[in-house]
This record gives sequence, structure tokens and C-alpha cells, in this order.
Amino acid sequence: MYIKKILVIIAVLGIVVLSFFSYHIYQSIFAPNTAFESETQAIYIPSKPNYEKDVLKQLKPLLQDAQSFHMVAKQKGYMQNLKPGKYILRRGMSNNDIVNTLRSANTPVAVVFNNQERLENLAGRVAQQIEADSLSLLNSFKDATFLAENGFKPATALAMYIPNQYELYWNTSADEFRARMLKEYQRFWNEKRTQQAKKIGLKKQEVITVASIVQKETAKVSERKRVAGVYMNRYNNGWKLDADPTVIYAIKLQNKSFDTIIKRVLYKDLEIDSPYNTYKYKTLPPGPIAMPDISSIDAVLNYEKHKYFYFVANPEKPGFHMFAKTLAQHNANKRKYVAWINKMGIKR
Repeated sequence: MYIKKILVIIAVLGIVVLSFFSYHIYQSIFAPNTAFESETQAIYIPSKPNYEKDVLKQLKPLLQDAQSFHMVAKQKGYMQNLKPGKYILRRGMSNNDIVNTLRSANTPVAVVFNNQERLENLAGRVAQQIEADSLSLLNSFKDATFLAENGFKPATALAMYIPNQYELYWNTSADEFRARMLKEYQRFWNEKRTQQAKKIGLKKQEVITVASIVQKETAKVSERKRVAGVYMNRYNNGWKLDADPTVIYAIKLQNKSFDTIIKRVLYKDLEIDSPYNTYKYKTLPPGPIAMPDISSIDAVLNYEKHKYFYFVANPEKPGFHMFAKTLAQHNANKRKYVAWINKMGIKR
């Protein structure tokens, strides 16, 4: 009888101990283990990650109990199967949820860029949004073999990058980003746009070059087709484009200073010997002087048919321009603009 009591006590203690450990294990695996108040938190795991340095270090401030996470991660073999990318943790997740997320829920990021003046600016902008650094991106953008194989030159390379919002994985490499942008460029130049370019007598990259000038001339989308029409009138009649933005680009290129702000083009600037100086050379610039918006590209492809050959900023409507069909009319408009710019004290 006494032995039976002992056996019962041992059995009860065993059940209690087993229940305790089962509860502890259950808690470590399935109980909430987040320590942040926001709905979500993102962590970024780089390519070729180290568990301690790149994963656990990021997670510790976000967890109530980092040790229990480590135990579950070890049990599930996560340390041997680290995957780079962006991962979204949600408030109240358990260790099991977190490990499963880190193993299979790489979340795309929205990569946005527009109005970049050079490849260097584009590389810097994109590097803020994906893992690839600006130097690796720039080297990829400028790769001579890639450019030659795909019909680009160093001067036209920027034309391949159509400004928009793109969904990519954060751990996208520089070359992978470039490859995606080439596909987007090819998709952008669909049959309709390709035929429009042929109809107006320009190659695709020439359309983007003219669009970059239009982009720099006016921030008003509603005015871009008319401005494009002026440049196409000049181009189709064998005139020089006489575009101030190309002169400004030439100055910056010559001085190797693209941070310079130039609000006024001087007569001496028109003598700069540069293929980008459209006051000196009839040909189109070697490539785009900036990254035009899609609206500017489409404005060139669908430029307004009119008889304007001249335009100048309108002092009475900031951001807009006064258009003229004759030089006499243009000179009258120009006098108003010069009087205004002098009054404003803008000398450069």
C-alpha cells in the first residue's frame, strides 16, 4: 500500500513536470514574443548573411525573449538556411511565426526614381532603396560590354531608365536591377510608341534626348506638348535647337560641377564648344541631359502641331511661357522677360 502511494506521487510529479516543460516549450514556440508597439517592423537581411551579426542583432530589440527565439530557430534549422531580403514582422508574432516568415516571406520593396540628371544621381537614389550600393550600381550602369550589346553608348545610357515605381526585392543586385530596367525599357517602347517615334522621324534614344530638354524647359505638364512642338519645328526645318538647358548642361559638364545652380544663360555661354551646346551645333545632343518623365517622352511623341518657333518664360504666369511665330514677336516677349529677370536681380 505504501509503495502504491509512492508510485502515485511519482506519477503525479511526473505529470506536473511534463506539463511544466510542455507548457514552457509551447510558450517558447507559439506564444507572442514581440516587443514593439507598432503594427509591423521590417528587418533587412543582407546577401551572405551571418546569423549572429545580421539576424539576431536586428531581432533582439524587437523581441521580448531573444533566447527563446534562438532556441526555436535552432530547432527548426533556420541558422543553416538564412535567406537575404526584407521581412515584415507583425506585432504579436510567435517565435514559430517569426522563423517561418524569415524562411519564406521575402517582401518586395517599391523602388521609385525620377528626374535624375546623371547615372551617378540615379545610382545614389536607387542605392537608398535596395541592398546594392551606389558604386556597384554605377559600375553596372556604365559597363561598356552591356551598353554595346544593347545598343547604348555612355552618353545615352541614362535613356534606358524609365522613371516610375517598380516592385523589386530589397536584395536585388546591381546587375539584376539593370537587367530589370532593360526589360522595362523594352516594355515601355511598345509597338505604339515605336511607331510614333518612326512617324516623327526620331530614334527611341533621340526621343528621350529631346524629351529631356522639354523636361528641363517646363515643369508644367500641360505645356510640354507645345514646347516639344517648338523644338520639333526647329529640328524639322534644319534649325539649331537653341535650347538653354543644353548650354547649362554643357557648363556643368565642362566645370565638372553638377551641383551648380544656373538660372540665367549669358551670351558668353553660347560660345562654349561642346556637342551639348545646341546654340553652336545643329545636331541633337549626344544623349539626354536629364531623365525625362514619361509625360515628357509622350509629349515629344505626340507633340503639338503649330507654327511656333520661339518661346520665353512668362513673367506674368510663373512656370509658363510666351510663344511666338516670328522673331520680331519673340524679341518683344524677350524684352519683357529680360526686364523682369533684371528687376529680380538674377545675374546667374
